[in-house]
Amino acid sequence: MSIPTPIDNPLSDRVPSAPQSEAPAGLPDVATLARLANEFFSSIPGSATPAAASVGSGAGQSVSAALPFTAPVTSVASNPAPPGSPLAGPGGTGTGVPGATLPQGHVPGANLVPSSPLHVLSLGNRVPALAPHAIAHDTVPDSAQAVLPALEPRFGSAALGTEPVQVERPSAPGAFTSGYYFLNEGSQPAHVHRETLSPGQGVSPESFGLPGDDFLRSLSEERRGTAAQGGSDRTGAYYFAEDERNHASYARSAHPPFDINAIRRDFPILQERVNGRQLVWFDNAATTQKPQAVIDRLAYFYAHENSNIHRAAHAIAGRATDAYEGARETVRRFLNASSTEEIIFVRGTTEGINLVAKSWGAKNVGEGDEIIVSHLEHHANIVPWQQLVAEKGATLRVIPVDDSGQVKLDEYQRMLNGRTKIVSVTQVSNALGTVVPVQEIVAMAHRAGARALVDGAQSVSHMRVDVQSVDADFFVFSGHKIFGPTGIGAVYGKREVLEDMPPWEGGGNMIQDVTFERTVFQGPPSRFEAGTGNIADAVGLGAALDYVMRIGIENIGRYEHDLLAYATHLLRPVPGVRLIGTADDKASVLSFVLKGYQPEEVGRALNEEGIAVRSGHHCAQPILRRFGVEATVRPSLAFYNTCDEVDRFISVVRRLAGRR
Repeated sequence: MSIPTPIDNPLSDRVPSAPQSEAPAGLPDVATLARLANEFFSSIPGSATPAAASVGSGAGQSVSAALPFTAPVTSVASNPAPPGSPLAGPGGTGTGVPGATLPQGHVPGANLVPSSPLHVLSLGNRVPALAPHAIAHDTVPDSAQAVLPALEPRFGSAALGTEPVQVERPSAPGAFTSGYYFLNEGSQPAHVHRETLSPGQGVSPESFGLPGDDFLRSLSEERRGTAAQGGSDRTGAYYFAEDERNHASYARSAHPPFDINAIRRDFPILQERVNGRQLVWFDNAATTQKPQAVIDRLAYFYAHENSNIHRAAHAIAGRATDAYEGARETVRRFLNASSTEEIIFVRGTTEGINLVAKSWGAKNVGEGDEIIVSHLEHHANIVPWQQLVAEKGATLRVIPVDDSGQVKLDEYQRMLNGRTKIVSVTQVSNALGTVVPVQEIVAMAHRAGARALVDGAQSVSHMRVDVQSVDADFFVFSGHKIFGPTGIGAVYGKREVLEDMPPWEGGGNMIQDVTFERTVFQGPPSRFEAGTGNIADAVGLGAALDYVMRIGIENIGRYEHDLLAYATHLLRPVPGVRLIGTADDKASVLSFVLKGYQPEEVGRALNEEGIAVRSGHHCAQPILRRFGVEATVRPSLAFYNTCDEVDRFISVVRRLAGRR
């Protein structure tokens, strides 16, 4: 099937209409799909049975642009959402988006492909890829089951085909702007301006002007009940929720509905203007922006709690100590570590890897031993190990990647042997966005008798991390990659491993007793935190993690997954674009080169339009050279980005492509 001609102006409300009279080969006709949609909505608990659907072709009902599958998106004409259904708004009908209006001729619920009760998505001002793999078979009527095999999940290289993508952009500003907008049922208006939080208050559902946890908790209870009866509790094979343990954890949690407009209001820098245009921050793999809750928490610490910690008897020292150790507990909870004694504060991922190399490595690696990294690594996960092997007479070995940018596990298996001491790999590539199967890599390392370190700098903001499930001996990440301050990060280490490691710096909090003849060191984690730590920024990191946990990392992951799919399908057909990194599992990153331009030229052109991307080697030169380039343009997405911002970015790239 041919690719539709690119739209010259993606910000235009004029989009080409796809014929709706015939269904693609192998799929039911439109009328059948409409009937199945009605049956689906009828099956939702508490929903009234909608009227029989008719398929319209009038204004507001055309379908266009790019889904990664060929099933048509049908319009349900003259059929408002049934009272009590998830698509009903606060008044019982409508969009579920308070204040949203619909185009003339458009009806509530039209052009929506229903997924599971917890996964009806709308990104920006259109319905995106809609993740057909998110349809839970146990929630769909039997009569619809025959359609499901045609809606298999495809993403990465598997989804970069030539099928036309079908997307509708409602013409009314603000319509369908909230992914998961249907969870606003029975709520107060979602777009209430959030007052500045009291310091230390954190983010609550009320801060977003959204309902509390009762509604979501009832949905979670329903999902658990389905699973207990033998039904599947899975809603899709997402990279951020790969195992039953993660799904069970999600079912136990409850979060405010995901409202992109409310979230964007939490990040004041997104209102900045660059070159006269509103900022688009697509440089999230380099650093993420900070919500007001983090900014307020830092200000409150310096205004009310500023002191050194642990040793003083005065009240302010007690406040600072409580705040610092409270942040350590937040990190423990975020990673699901078994104890705060396994959490060490460092300046960031780079310092964390250096700590392990210079402490554990110096004691355990000797001449003839081997250290394994992957071809995907950031320089920070290469250089410390190179220094160690040079000092010890050891060998550094590299797991190769295939042409999509995924590691070759068969080659890795052949590398492992009795001389392997540690395997150190990234969980998500900062240059390509590849999601690496770290759980398998760690298990294979352990079977060979080696330790394992996982670099989570690029993963923690996109997917749930459970260090006990991954079973890595070390896990490291940086605060500024997950909406926290710069200059702070954490190392997780298994308690028994940390106990056997010598300190790598001396002085301050890491000592228990000192004489001129000997020094007795503290146990972990204090043994590895010499001197005055970055107390305020540790507290800020705790606030950032609290913010993420309140929104829900699974909610974030779902939204970003579809946003990345949407951007990929718009960018790939642009003449002269070559995507670098097309693995099936990806997160956040769209790395590319444009024929006729240096990456820096593309970056400058985007900056002129207020769009911030990274252009260069991204401190990952070996993997870029594997693909024959020295630098790429790297837009990288976060959960506060939108389809409208993607459109602005694509418009600039298309304009540049048209000039050469």
